[in-house]
Amino acid sequence: MAELELIARARRHASATALVSAAGSLSYAELLGRSAGAAAHLLDGKTDLAGARIALLLAPDAEFVVAQWAVWRAGGTCVPLSLQATAAEWDHVLRDARVTKVITSDSLTGRIRELCDSLGIGMLRTGFASGVLPEVAESRPGTLLYTSGTTSRPKGVVITHANVAAQVRSLVEAWDWSASDRIPLFLPLHHIHGLTNVLACALWSGATVEMLGDFDADRVLERVATGAYTLFMAVPTIYVKLVAKFDAAPAAVSAPWAHAFGELRLMVSGSAALPASLHARWEALTGQRLLERYGMTEIGMALSNPLQGERRPGSVGLPLPGVDVRLMDDDGQVIEAESQPGEIQVRGPGVFRDYFGREAESAASFDGSWFRTGDVAVIERGYYRIMGRRSVDIIKSGGYKLSALEIEAAILEHPAIAECAVVGLPDDTWGEAVAAVVVPRAGQQVPALPELRDWCRDRLSPYKLPRRLDIVAALPRNAMGKVTKPQVVKMLGEPAAPGRR
Repeated sequence: MAELELIARARRHASATALVSAAGSLSYAELLGRSAGAAAHLLDGKTDLAGARIALLLAPDAEFVVAQWAVWRAGGTCVPLSLQATAAEWDHVLRDARVTKVITSDSLTGRIRELCDSLGIGMLRTGFASGVLPEVAESRPGTLLYTSGTTSRPKGVVITHANVAAQVRSLVEAWDWSASDRIPLFLPLHHIHGLTNVLACALWSGATVEMLGDFDADRVLERVATGAYTLFMAVPTIYVKLVAKFDAAPAAVSAPWAHAFGELRLMVSGSAALPASLHARWEALTGQRLLERYGMTEIGMALSNPLQGERRPGSVGLPLPGVDVRLMDDDGQVIEAESQPGEIQVRGPGVFRDYFGREAESAASFDGSWFRTGDVAVIERGYYRIMGRRSVDIIKSGGYKLSALEIEAAILEHPAIAECAVVGLPDDTWGEAVAAVVVPRAGQQVPALPELRDWCRDRLSPYKLPRRLDIVAALPRNAMGKVTKPQVVKMLGEPAAPGRR
């Protein structure tokens, strides 16, 4: 029986360790066996799930991977849910994706049961059965990831098995993955960074993934010092936290960390801009020159500094294998000259199929076969450097791409706030910090930033909460009455300071 290539490749490494977690280790053979049994359980007598969307609300451990592979092998489409999301955010995803079942665990069932009951969606635990599994073509959808776009609500990105295979092949070639690699995973699994760059690349290669759950600097440093890993992938915020640990520790304590990090064959930073100062500081501490790359949910990774060769701070390098990249100016002309900014457009087998249920938005996102990323870059001495985004309504913070419009909508529910504009401000820790500028309702007093953040917690994930709050009499608007975001940024005048009102 023909199998998905990722599954077929796993059979080559049957006796090797695939996953390590607090619950123990799982070999590739055990992962294949458990996911086959779970797939048969999901089918429940059917011959094929026929692309049905199955949501996963699971901790980032071996059970998540078993469930993910089970959905794929049963012919379904995985919809990973953020563990940090609010009920309102889950509601949007479950409705928009037309999810039919949610696979969850005993510890998480209580958080989503009421919502599933109200939507008539059944909840499942990972079970086991026996039976014949369907043949699943690589062209079929395998994953539906939700990412914030220029609209106020997240869109579902349809990623086929062929898309994932192309993305993984490109990174395995560029970063020289092998079966001898060992990597920690502490990134969220509703995001392409953890799902593809770490988990899928490792399992494609026969490598070992140590699933650590949420990032814990002390635990990571302890494991790194033992020589547990060969690769390390993180967002800039995590490197900031690790640097703080180095700075707070005596030299005798930090020296083994520095040596162990220096022994890793590759360290990668992505999902947000890496400040040049942090790049230099990490190299000074560990001898490691971080590799920066560029990608997004819709395309996987497109650009990367080289594994062998110059890694330039502030640059995202060159097109990856199998990926075509071009810059387009505002007049629709391809940019040939260096140092001239243009929109990054990408094409290749890793580019997503479409936005789920959004035909018009999908069509508008492409220029023929080229995906319009909305990000602006220049080419300098052959390397791409990201300048920003065409849409000021997208904020990259702590590895997440956030919709300013979604955050504005939540803040505007506060009874004391009449108007709101949310922008991203440069921040060395987060890449960009969420800043909210609000106009009070007549006779009302806007709460201070800590109180507003507390009020928003039932409406927004923690990483979407504002880190700066400014209260103004009026927002800048153009002749058509639309808020001019560049003027909002200009009026703020300086990088965000946590806790500032």
